[in-house]
Amino acid sequence: MQILPASDSSVIVIFGNEASLAVHGCVLRLFCRLQTLKDSRIRNIHPAHASVLIDFDPLQVQHAELMALLENLIPQDTGEVAGAGREIRIPVCYDRQLGPDLDDVAAHCKTPVEEVIQLHASADYLVSFLGFSPGFGYLAGLPAKLAIPRLLTPRKLVRACSVGIAGMQTGIYSVDSPGGWRIVGRTPLSMFDPEADPPTLLQYGDRVRFDPIDFREFESRLEIRRRR
Repeated sequence: MQILPASDSSVIVIFGNEASLAVHGCVLRLFCRLQTLKDSRIRNIHPAHASVLIDFDPLQVQHAELMALLENLIPQDTGEVAGAGREIRIPVCYDRQLGPDLDDVAAHCKTPVEEVIQLHASADYLVSFLGFSPGFGYLAGLPAKLAIPRLLTPRKLVRACSVGIAGMQTGIYSVDSPGGWRIVGRTPLSMFDPEADPPTLLQYGDRVRFDPIDFREFESRLEIRRRR
């Protein structure tokens, strides 16, 4: 673990070089403790896979003082964080119309499509990072058997709410955008709404499960969402 100046008004705490669940637990504990402080000198807290970036007001506190504070906050325990994260269930339609890479994933993993779906939907996921686009959640916990590289050539357009796999992670596109993840399905839920509070469905530290639905239910839920 390292505590280092990151700019003239920020400090970064680095817990390791790998995005493991153990490292994520350390990041989440520090993030929660900093939030609980409600210290007016701290302007923003940015948790990532293996680090936490803390932006501060240089008129109120200096690097040395903040780094000393962080030294006392760094979690030494390894237990669960009380009240950290919510349990989110996300319906996903694993239909080939919405998951154009299902067959490629199955071929790469030497696994029938039905088993790919079962493995993907039965795993417990953790939101370990938010980035790339507003509300795009990087979810740790993908079964090792489903690990697959990104597309060699990214698509120019991936539809919002598409569920993809890349490496050892799964993720949900929050808006229409280019992307190179292997798309295996789509959810009828909105992942990003700038008018909502909060605007993103997923938050850092949330625990996620996927519930498979058929194409008819997907269209029905999507139509209900559009009418709201």
